[in-house]
Amino acid sequence: MISISIIGYNEERNIGRCLESCSWADEIVFSDCGSIDKTVEIASKFADKILYRPNNPNLNVNKQFSIDNCSGDWILYIDPDEVITEELKNEILSVIKSDNRLASGYLIPRKNYYFDKFLRFGGKYPDYQLRLFRKGAGRFQCKSVHERIAISGIIKKLKSPISHYPYINVADMMNKSDFYTFMKAEKMFIERRSPRFILLRPAFKFIKNYILKMGFLDGYTGLVTCLMDAHNEFITMLKLKEMYNEKKFLFKN
Repeated sequence: MISISIIGYNEERNIGRCLESCSWADEIVFSDCGSIDKTVEIASKFADKILYRPNNPNLNVNKQFSIDNCSGDWILYIDPDEVITEELKNEILSVIKSDNRLASGYLIPRKNYYFDKFLRFGGKYPDYQLRLFRKGAGRFQCKSVHERIAISGIIKKLKSPISHYPYINVADMMNKSDFYTFMKAEKMFIERRSPRFILLRPAFKFIKNYILKMGFLDGYTGLVTCLMDAHNEFITMLKLKEMYNEKKFLFKN
């Protein structure tokens, strides 16, 4: 038996497409985190369980809550802006059916769709995500919003991808940028990381993704994506520096 776990907050534009691609699972568990749009109404057409909890800024707390309420022998976690391809569905079912008890979790390649195309370079593919695991063998440590599921046991890779549609438009991209750069800066602040090299870090990020990882081969979209990644690095460092400045101000007063 396989359970698919999903959390969401105001995801009415994505959740129907996502849940429809999960209809083959034995159980769909959707945890709503305070949506005020039509997310729950749409989810109720597909999900076997709909749960409710406050929206924790560390999204992995929400994810673990949903995972804890799954009853399947295997659990697949996906985000509302992701879609399970037919190829991935078939591969997952094949893996579970021929289960030889060797693996506790599986990394799944992810195709990222930015504005007008699926990217192939610039670090955007295969973009492996640890999402499929045995019940009880994996959990989020809930220390960072970007952390992976921690698996107890052997981890293998699947070949078929999951499709990811991270941004609806430019405004959506900027809103998510503001959230994730703050969370990353806060993590760095807690770890006492230095806000030095404010200009060098974004520059290196761009060179790494656009040139070394050949983001230029994705054309205009690749350029925009690499520039945005560099921009996010720059904003993160500015927010980190701001946190240190606020700390100094508090100590002075």
